[in-house]
Amino acid sequence: MNRELRKDADTIVKASLHAVLPDEAVARALKDFHPGTGRTILVSAGKAAWQMASAAVKTLGSVDAGIVVTKYDHVMGEIPGVECCEAGHPVPDENSFRSTARALELVRDLTEQDTVLFLLSGGGSALFEQPLVSGDELQDITRQLLASGADIVEMNTIRKRLSCVKGGRFALACAPAKVFSIVLSDILGDPLDMIASGPAYPDASTCLQAQAIAEKYSLKLSGKAKELLAQETPKTLDNVTTQITGSVRELCAAAAAKCRELGYEPVLLTDQLCCEAREAGSFLGTIIRTHDGEGRSYAYIAGGETVVHLTGSGLGGRNQELALAAAPAIDGIRGAAVFSVGSDGTDGPTDAAGGYVDGESAKALADKGLDVAKVLKDNDAYHALKSVDGLVMTGPTGTNVNDVAVALLKQGF
Repeated sequence: MNRELRKDADTIVKASLHAVLPDEAVARALKDFHPGTGRTILVSAGKAAWQMASAAVKTLGSVDAGIVVTKYDHVMGEIPGVECCEAGHPVPDENSFRSTARALELVRDLTEQDTVLFLLSGGGSALFEQPLVSGDELQDITRQLLASGADIVEMNTIRKRLSCVKGGRFALACAPAKVFSIVLSDILGDPLDMIASGPAYPDASTCLQAQAIAEKYSLKLSGKAKELLAQETPKTLDNVTTQITGSVRELCAAAAAKCRELGYEPVLLTDQLCCEAREAGSFLGTIIRTHDGEGRSYAYIAGGETVVHLTGSGLGGRNQELALAAAPAIDGIRGAAVFSVGSDGTDGPTDAAGGYVDGESAKALADKGLDVAKVLKDNDAYHALKSVDGLVMTGPTGTNVNDVAVALLKQGF
């Protein structure tokens, strides 16, 4: 491994993630928060839920009651006046259902003088859930969608119709109380009805779209689920004010700034990456190969959210697959490295944030008897990268604004 390049990569990752932490963003958004004369109830859901709720309570001083619903191992301490719950992601579990039921209890029977401060971040689709089908079926449908390679918009179009809190239905449950919603975006283009399946935003998707997605991926659905896909979701909500804060664009800008500081010329390729992870990795690798030898140091940056088609039974995530897929393309290029991380610090069902490879990785893998194509076919990027010290480990970050991938080409080696 090229230790100098790895040090640059770790520095860029750290700076990028620090720039999109929700603390200051939530505090800024709360400048426009004007609660009613009644109670203030806090509900925070998503991978960044604890961090957002902690920032909100510090800014406001106190709330009358509240609940956090976040991913396992993402609660980082007590928050005064707020229950902190952990639940399943990316597949909802009984703790998801139980915690969401508690949130619905907190907002029941509110008045026009009361206010619900609703803090939402990516991952809320699994974590904040009260299904209209059985929990077992919802879990099965979620697994089908994950395995099919459906993108996040397609997944949420289905899931919001199977839920009594998604697609604007949570806001209806809060009425007549006002809802002030602060959203940390993890979806390209920041579509508010799709982030965490839009619990407090009117749904722009239609039944016909949902049914087409179910047919596209040959989803196995019960009769009840099929009926629900044919029922429309709320198209207007008059009790909600929404502010969006944080996005993948800010993540990419922070990466670019740190790359420039380290001597690279940053090139933003896109902040709306949405292809297969292994294709994105191979593409970034070929960009490096094309520009190798030009005598300048470059950093090619791509933000967004790739997808993975499950063809094997290994362990990994989209960022690890992206990095691993770049290894053959940059093989032997001494100043080349490709790395990709999820801003939440957990890539897929693993404890890694993402993966890193450089011009020495392909040979190191081969020396261990590992073939990149076979590893990718088995979706086992985690173990392959671990064997060559290629995992990027950050721990839970408290934010979630999608992923950033960077291809470095450094001169002077």
